[in-house]
Amino acid sequence: MQIPLMVPTNRAFDAVGFGLNAVDHLIVVGEYPPFDSKTRLREHQQTAGGQTATTMVALRRLGLRTAYAGRFGSDQEGQFGFQTLQQEGVNLEFAEVVSGGRNQIAFIIIDARSGERTIIWDRDERLAYTAVDAPTSLSAQGRVLHLDAHDPPACVRMAEAARATGSLVSADIDNIYPGLPDLLPLLNILMASKDFPQRLTGISDERASLIELKRRYGCQVVGMTMGTRGAMVYCQDEFVESPAFEVPGTCRDTTGAGDAFRGGFLYGVLTGADLETSLRFANGVAALKCRSLGARTALPSKHELDEFLSSARPIQT
Repeated sequence: MQIPLMVPTNRAFDAVGFGLNAVDHLIVVGEYPPFDSKTRLREHQQTAGGQTATTMVALRRLGLRTAYAGRFGSDQEGQFGFQTLQQEGVNLEFAEVVSGGRNQIAFIIIDARSGERTIIWDRDERLAYTAVDAPTSLSAQGRVLHLDAHDPPACVRMAEAARATGSLVSADIDNIYPGLPDLLPLLNILMASKDFPQRLTGISDERASLIELKRRYGCQVVGMTMGTRGAMVYCQDEFVESPAFEVPGTCRDTTGAGDAFRGGFLYGVLTGADLETSLRFANGVAALKCRSLGARTALPSKHELDEFLSSARPIQT
């Protein structure tokens, strides 16, 4: 199926992102510890993450031009996160460092048996954007603007500025925030987490909830990630499902897999692929992310993705 979107050309960047960055402290344990117990960790790693920042890195590694707007703390974690994005080749002209601010952090406990994780996080309120200080001049510089819907009033301003110049707007949403209904009608692509459509619409049936999302807000492409079941998209009154792939070796860490998935999907959109191929790219990038520890560690190049997809096996569910 062809994706019913007019992707603009002649932009400074293929994709620009506005949203979260974070520094993750990854803690691997043999199994998730019970309450009131002590467990020795198997491995610890500090890595750069965050929904939108990771998606911009995924697209950059696939060969596209990306820029990121977001706020970093001036602490050691903020310096680490900023430098990591810079080293990846993501343009940071619109990023800010908040003097005295603490960077967003997360402590992520990973079960070594499955790679599944539990996230404990914190975000300094000084990193938040209001509608007034949203960097709207960035919006028109990308063929697509990608958001994670934190700070919804600022995201609304960014999306309005993008739509006014013909740029596409994509969002990765996993929670319901105050002001979110104002943002949703501005999205061309809504790729949500598996629980979000039900929580927003109150409809438990997955397909019915996606139909209702499209009816209410008019996004041309609405979809949901479904973990080991892959992903499902509702577009032009049809459903397209795409299976997840077996992880090479073993699944070490699912942190960032959803962000990687969005990067793979947007890569397909931006390179003119059809919907089925775009979902295949997305599931491939997500699977390769899960093979290694760290939010950005295993994000693949285009060559690595093509090589993997040539022999990838779908997960049997």
